[in-house]
Amino acid sequence: MWRDKRLRCSVLSALRSLVFASFLIGSLAACAPRTGIPSELGARLVASGFASPDEVVAPPDHSGRLFVVDQVGLIWILSGGKRLDKPFLDIRDRIVELMPFYDERGLLGLAFHPQFATNGLFYLYYSAPLRPGLSSDAWDHTTRVSEFKVSSQDANLADASSERILLSIDKPGYNDEGGGLAFGPDGYLYIGTGDSIHDPATHAGQYAQDTYSLLGKILRVDVNTDDTGVNTTSATLQYHIPPGNPFIHGGGSPEVFAYGFRNPYRLTFDQGPSASTMRLIVTDVGQAVMEEADVVVSGGNYGWPVREGTTCFNPRQWNQPLPRCASAGLVDPVLEYPHAGKASAIIGGVVYRGTALHGLYGDFVFGDWGRGIQSLFAAVPQPDESGQWPIQRMRVVIPGSQGGQLLGLGVDENHELYMLAKDPGIGPVGNTGRVYQIVWP
Repeated sequence: MWRDKRLRCSVLSALRSLVFASFLIGSLAACAPRTGIPSELGARLVASGFASPDEVVAPPDHSGRLFVVDQVGLIWILSGGKRLDKPFLDIRDRIVELMPFYDERGLLGLAFHPQFATNGLFYLYYSAPLRPGLSSDAWDHTTRVSEFKVSSQDANLADASSERILLSIDKPGYNDEGGGLAFGPDGYLYIGTGDSIHDPATHAGQYAQDTYSLLGKILRVDVNTDDTGVNTTSATLQYHIPPGNPFIHGGGSPEVFAYGFRNPYRLTFDQGPSASTMRLIVTDVGQAVMEEADVVVSGGNYGWPVREGTTCFNPRQWNQPLPRCASAGLVDPVLEYPHAGKASAIIGGVVYRGTALHGLYGDFVFGDWGRGIQSLFAAVPQPDESGQWPIQRMRVVIPGSQGGQLLGLGVDENHELYMLAKDPGIGPVGNTGRVYQIVWP
């Protein structure tokens, strides 16, 4: 999900150097911010008492509700500004046992079907226990992408027995889990899978460049039923393969839409250079040197483990980038920033299309796990992807708060911005998780 602190703390300390600090300051100063981007924002507490809230999603049903995904295996509904008493869904018994100190596994992604208002279907990405028959010496758990349905008796409750497992992916490690889910304007489901590895010290980037592996990828599948009511292209697949997928005729797994990712934790669709185009924007958490966001296209190779951002990755000494690498054919990120200061893992983001935050309309808003909840960033999308998006930092003022870990960003049905957080220094335990709405200070 975010970052394995035990493996990386020595690396991060080495990165907090004058060189990288100067790089960050210089790169931001060189980007002339668009007039009107606020330097300061406020935050209003909406709900609390969660363990580790990692996503907030508005259903496409004009109900005004917000669904909060809690990593431990719960989904809660916010309605009328309050959390409902009963969870919408509880699948804690289907989640792999999470480590209280730190864990990147759990319930990580939620996407509502575009026709959710009429069919009641939604989709989850979660980490289940390792399926039988695999050795725990080589494998850690099995990730599931599953379809569920709302209860026919209560629109605020899901039918837990309705689960239909679409996809099961065995994972060697507990890290770099991915978890992004979103429906595109084409009606297909896009899935971000991490390059989960058994030993990060020696196997970094083991699967991301293998187009036959489903790890380290953006997948695209068609979950819509055919006339017989069966979602299958074979006896074992619970979905169709979209006809435009790049490897449908060979050269890779037909589900793969794009590859070369380390940890595509979140993905979002937004209007591109014209009203008739849509961009798929993916935030990919880096290893040791750089964080990045990418505009993803069919068949694109986004570089991991050859590069982090545009920096050549050194698998033997993570904090010492190689001077050159074979970058031909790799797609450059639209934004990147180094691990300077406390920066360590990109969180979010979303393109703001609301009306309350003057000056942010059309900007890509994101944060960083290491920097916490008192900073967000706005990147200004450019008409094409030939250059990087200018970035500006925004201070977040939270009354009565001494800080916290930033876990996610999301928007409501009016496209207003929300932030998810919990107290620092703990894993997916306790009840310090909070949901804030971002407002003017």
